[in-house]
Amino acid sequence: MGGAYIFSLQPTFTQGLILGQLSILVLLVLILKYLFFDTVTDRSQRLSSYQPKVEREEDDDAIAINAEKLSVRGAKGKDGSRTIESADWLNGLLHQVLEAYRVKLRGSLPGAEGDEVVRKCIEDYANKMRPPWFLDPIKVHSVDLGVSAPRLSRARPRQSSPQNPESAIEFDMTYVDSLSISLSTSVLFNYPLPSFARLPISLTISLSLFSASILLTPPQPHAQHPTVTLTLPSPNTEFTLNLQTKSLMGSRAKLADVPKLHELITHQIRRALLEKGTWKIVLPGLASVSEVEDDVRKENERRDHPAI
Repeated sequence: MGGAYIFSLQPTFTQGLILGQLSILVLLVLILKYLFFDTVTDRSQRLSSYQPKVEREEDDDAIAINAEKLSVRGAKGKDGSRTIESADWLNGLLHQVLEAYRVKLRGSLPGAEGDEVVRKCIEDYANKMRPPWFLDPIKVHSVDLGVSAPRLSRARPRQSSPQNPESAIEFDMTYVDSLSISLSTSVLFNYPLPSFARLPISLTISLSLFSASILLTPPQPHAQHPTVTLTLPSPNTEFTLNLQTKSLMGSRAKLADVPKLHELITHQIRRALLEKGTWKIVLPGLASVSEVEDDVRKENERRDHPAI
């Protein structure tokens, strides 16, 4: 009967195999849990060794020069002369509108005080939208709202069709800027136990170029709530999105600039732009934000449930 036991005082091949597999498994768990994962549950006790800071690779003048070169190249015809559909006046207006929004987001405060206002605002919004079962609270370290604005060129009327009788204007849009955000958080692992481990992640995401053809639909006079509508390309239309990401993953041992993470972030942003696709601008005196939101909700319901 003694020979039927797996474990005995004399080592056997079976015992050595089992002990070897168990030792490798325990070693792997210890390496992951104590080298890469963060086991501290109280974030106030954790001091991040990486405090990302947004640093522009180009100064404001260089960004403005690049944007101007792209806009001039798009606004000139084959013979080098300016075309009659130049949108310079609209570009100037658009730049002032975005600058007004930047000032309001900064609480009309200059310098570091304004930076802190917009940082706190974006941090509050990010934590409001985050899935608490998947991410720890998000800490936004710095935000750069940019200095430029999208440049529009080659305005051309879009031919109406029986399916889309509304008149519209198509533009080529190019946005060159230094829009960026730096943040840190932790991904939660809830298997095999709730909050088994945390994987700290620090990210810096910067936008350098976005270009696409956009469709501007003017307000329809007989609509119940007239709006100006901006539409990005359909899923079948290509557009340019150049992002730079800097990342650090891990607690004690850190993995820097993982390519797959860059691909995932770029893919998710592209998908979000295509899914959103359309922005409606409320016109004062003709509609309210709540009325337009209600129209959009009803339109989405009709598209998702055509039989209703």
